[in-house]
Amino acid sequence: MQPDVPPEIAEWFAGRDWRLRQHQRDMLAASDAGRNALLVADTGAGKTLAGFLPTLADFTPTRLEGREPPEGLHTLYVSPLKALAHDVQRNLITPIEEIGLPIRIETRSGDTPSDRKKRQRTRPPHVLLTTPESLSLLLSYPDSFELFRGLKRIVIDEVHAFATGKRGDLLALALTRLQAIAPDMQRAALSATLANPQGFGEWLAPWGEIDTVEMVEGEAGSPAEVEILLPLEERVPWGGHAATWAIPQLYEQIRANRTTLIFTNTRFLAEYIFQNLWDVNEDNLPIGVHHGSLSREARRKVEGAMARGELRALVATASLDLGVDWGDIDLVVQMGAPKGSSRLLQRIGRANHRLDQPSRALLVPGNRFEFLEATAAKEAVDEGQRDGEEFRPGGLDVLAQHVMACACAAPFQEQALLAEIRSSLAYAWVDQQIWERVLSFVETGGYALRAYDKFKRIVRDKDGVWRLSHPEQAQRHRMNAGIIIDSEMLEIRITAGRGRGGRSLGKVEERFAATLSPGDTFAFAGMSLEVVKLQDMEVLVKAAKSSAMIPSYGGARMPLTTHLANRVRTMLVDRAGWSRFPDDVREWLEVQDWRSRMPGPGQLLVESFPHAKRHYSVYYTFEGWNANQSLGMLITRRMEDRGLMPGGFVANDYSLAVWGLKPVTDPAPLLSPDILQDEFIEWVQGSHLLRRAFREVAVIGGLVERQHPGKRKTGKQVTFSTDLIYDVLRKYEPDHVLLEAAWADARTRMTDVGRLGSLLDRSADQLVHVELDRVSPLAVPVMVVIGRETTPQGSVDDELLLEAESLAGAAMRVDGPLEGEG
Repeated sequence: MQPDVPPEIAEWFAGRDWRLRQHQRDMLAASDAGRNALLVADTGAGKTLAGFLPTLADFTPTRLEGREPPEGLHTLYVSPLKALAHDVQRNLITPIEEIGLPIRIETRSGDTPSDRKKRQRTRPPHVLLTTPESLSLLLSYPDSFELFRGLKRIVIDEVHAFATGKRGDLLALALTRLQAIAPDMQRAALSATLANPQGFGEWLAPWGEIDTVEMVEGEAGSPAEVEILLPLEERVPWGGHAATWAIPQLYEQIRANRTTLIFTNTRFLAEYIFQNLWDVNEDNLPIGVHHGSLSREARRKVEGAMARGELRALVATASLDLGVDWGDIDLVVQMGAPKGSSRLLQRIGRANHRLDQPSRALLVPGNRFEFLEATAAKEAVDEGQRDGEEFRPGGLDVLAQHVMACACAAPFQEQALLAEIRSSLAYAWVDQQIWERVLSFVETGGYALRAYDKFKRIVRDKDGVWRLSHPEQAQRHRMNAGIIIDSEMLEIRITAGRGRGGRSLGKVEERFAATLSPGDTFAFAGMSLEVVKLQDMEVLVKAAKSSAMIPSYGGARMPLTTHLANRVRTMLVDRAGWSRFPDDVREWLEVQDWRSRMPGPGQLLVESFPHAKRHYSVYYTFEGWNANQSLGMLITRRMEDRGLMPGGFVANDYSLAVWGLKPVTDPAPLLSPDILQDEFIEWVQGSHLLRRAFREVAVIGGLVERQHPGKRKTGKQVTFSTDLIYDVLRKYEPDHVLLEAAWADARTRMTDVGRLGSLLDRSADQLVHVELDRVSPLAVPVMVVIGRETTPQGSVDDELLLEAESLAGAAMRVDGPLEGEG
């Protein structure tokens, strides 16, 4: 069905020598027919304009037919990034001003001045650009009913970036409330990269009724031109992630192009690559850096310089993955492996940002496995194959926050609110029993805490109507509501006796410290340390008597997607396809095939061999670093129980290497699925993993407040409060709704237990164990990391090369064992 495009809009397109694309027409047609819509289109296809076209059309003289423009809020735009909202505002103002439409457009986020926020509630603009958190706060005000009563549309941009996480839960609940206030509101969602449009359509639709959602597919753009950069002498490194070997070649690319955008997978690597480029910047080219740890002012300054075309290169992390619209970027570089084809497509889409010109991208592998991963990602992009995250049930902590927001806005009837909440697919699973537990928690904190007045937030009357226990609860909620919890840094201190901390050795990320238990040994600052205890925001340690068992890493790690992992496995057994690889990579695989086995799809290969007076076992899981790190924790515990004297482990995305003083002759008992019942539960409860997860859900669920009028709690104070409550609940109310939410978080987000479960199921049927006389070629990339994890990635790459060459010499020899080996 072709829409009736207002002539004012058609003329504006024609005046710019643009044509109205089919997906833009389809979005207008879906809106005219009163339907919801999900648009999946390549970057540069005019997605945002397509999303707003129905709004612009409603304000054209042709459609107003002499009537006054509608007053009040007409369209909400929700994006995952504040920067994106500012960018969209800039880009929308152009058509609004040039067509002469009477539309007022404003942004609202945590950075918006309070006087403007107040004015927006009483005299709203026609279009409000905001984030899920700011929308949820708006819904907590009594005047939200009046504000949203006339709402016609909501446009959700880059929906893939948050729909499957807790911010998506918060937005899903906000949609149910908006629909209740404005029953005729239409929903539209936009995305460039979706592997599972059906799942996102169901997430978007009221009651998951996909028939109410028009699935709009964008016109195909020019295929991306993706190349893999190789060292000039055609030798792909054995180990390392930083790909510093490529710096001279990368600098030449920057010189040859107008603007180059360089992506890294961690903040540390962004700084490290930036520093390396400055060291070779003989021409003094303007090169910038952009990541989430920089101040807002610094990020805005860099974004402005890019928008004005003043930079020749920008090194960035995921903070720039999404939709910021710079049309002049002519090359995108991915340093290290991309970890997923959808992420790579998103990053490639930053180049040109135009549909009719191919985006150019260069992948720079740090080591041989990363070369295979880069090849798999390139082929997936060439074939248009995407990967994505699975949807999971909505979080109970987020639901508790939403209940409180609703109570702040007005008293509510519990059955009516339950029906409203269950209209979201994320919360359709909530039954009467769970609902009563959530309400009981918001009411009193749960039965173990009900004696404390500070946890009494809502009260119920005899008619089943809930209201705030005191008006001040509304202010407390609005000061503390939100989903994004900053990761804390924990101080490492040498114990001074009697539980007191002495000299500080530095800081580690809490996500790593949370996995430690007293007695664990780990490497830090070149030392082997033993954990004495974790208290407040400190890890108290003493010098370890033995070498460190657990490697310590800094920086969040992106997980390798299952789709890409499966592609790499397939490449390993596709012997005919090896001819397309560089000679050294092909030879690496051929010697592995001759000396050992290849880990094929569906199999779990374990290799055991002696090396440097230790016994090693390497597990080729391909399940990502997070799952492998967790598996290392569990296997070493089980080895200890069985007298195998484990010495430690090290993990990467593809494999896990574990060593000890005794050989593992049969790995099957170490991998039995009951490890997830016994050792896993014992580890999670014994370490601080569950405490850390509980702190997050307690803050999100509103049990512990970070801010009070006039003051903000430090991370140390929040941790102290939540630790006390956690201990009380573990003892007196182990089935508390927040402990359930904490377990759900610990299982999925923190340990990738779902991937571990499928790995262990696979090992029961498809375990292949090969015993060798020395290290295998495939084991070299993980073996070279042993003993190096205390040094920042990158600065150790040269050392790694030397270590790798000696290991590789042993691995790649095709004669008998070395004298004295083992």
